[in-house]
Amino acid sequence: MRTAATLCLLLISFLAQASDEITLFDGRGRAVAYIADDLTIYLWSGKPVAYLDGDGSDGLHVYGFNGKHIGWFTRGIIRDHSGGAACAVKEIISPTEVEPIKSIKEIEPIKSIKEIAPIRPIFSNSWSEVPCRFALQYGGS
Repeated sequence: MRTAATLCLLLISFLAQASDEITLFDGRGRAVAYIADDLTIYLWSGKPVAYLDGDGSDGLHVYGFNGKHIGWFTRGIIRDHSGGAACAVKEIISPTEVEPIKSIKEIEPIKSIKEIAPIRPIFSNSWSEVPCRFALQYGGS
């Protein structure tokens, strides 16, 4: 009986944790990454590749754990250095595919010293030439 209760509590805890995560979709509407409640960005495979940083007054900076500035997260869209949309939340993209089951999160690497963010470009209404997954992985190299 205790085992069933323990499993039930673990499941409830997992579902509560998962509901705090924000899914990021690519330009084709596929779930490729998510933002955890601690502002770490994970690929769907569970690999931590980037994190959000800043005061949020005009969006947040997106940095890789290698210290590279990847772009900006503003109004539900991750923008790259050219101003194109690399990833976006579900409310921005329609329609989206069904989200597959996420893999277990890997341990976060140590954050390197952040490089200075470049000047923000004028944001465009088009998708970036670099797909979401690759833009985020730039921060892990």
